[in-house]
This record gives sequence, C-alpha cells and structure tokens, in this order.
Amino acid sequence: MKNNSLWQMIKFTLFSASAGIIQVASFTVMETLFHLPYWPSYLTALILSVLWNFTFNRRYTFRSDANIMRSMLLVGLFYVVFTPASTWWGDALTKAGWNDFLVLALTMLANFVLEFLYQRFVVYRGQIDNNDVARRAQQKTEA
Repeated sequence: MKNNSLWQMIKFTLFSASAGIIQVASFTVMETLFHLPYWPSYLTALILSVLWNFTFNRRYTFRSDANIMRSMLLVGLFYVVFTPASTWWGDALTKAGWNDFLVLALTMLANFVLEFLYQRFVVYRGQIDNNDVARRAQQKTEA
C-alpha cells in the first residue's frame, strides 16, 4: 500500500508537470501574443490543463473505473471553489504589483497539492486500481 501511494504521487507529479507545461504555454500565449489581462489568460490556461490532467490521472495514476460523469462532476466541484478563489487572488496579487508568472507558479503549486489530496481521498476513494490497466498489471504480477 505504501509503495502504491508513493507511485501514485510520482505519477500524479509527472502528469501534473505535463499539465503545467500546457498551462504555462497557453498562459504565455494569452499574455504575450494576445495581451490579455491576468484573469482570462489564467482561466483559459487552467481549463486546458485540468482537462489534460483529469484524463491521464483517472486512467494511469488512480487506474480507476469510477463512473466518468461522477468523477468529472466531483473534479468540477473542486474547481467551482478553486477557480474563483485562485482567479480572485491572482488578479488581486498582480494588481498589487506581483509578477504574473510568480503568481501563476504559486497558484499552480497550491492546485497541485490540493487536487492530489482531493482526487485521492474524495473523487477516487474506494475505486482505485480497478480499471483495465490495473488488472493487466495485477495479472503480470501473478504470472
């Protein structure tokens, strides 16, 4: 169990890093190419990274067969709280003179930690390692 949880954290970190690349790249495009203010740049980038992250973490990190609509709804509920809060504090901090990319980095770090805990203990609680990827891995171990 301990090794499994550690491996989940490693996979979540790697997928989050890839989602982070998507978020930073799209944020950079919104800010530098389109010259949008912080909040629409952040919101667009966040949505793109969440969709990417959800897809890969459901299948490979938590290896869950949990109902996809229920799982998406629960992740959506997380973002119903996180998105307005992070958009508000990000906008407030950048208007107070903080660097946009520093605010983005701190917000992404908060999102990373909170989302892992939420997905692990709320979204996929009791439904981890029950999809086809987990079953194939178990069969290889038993063989």
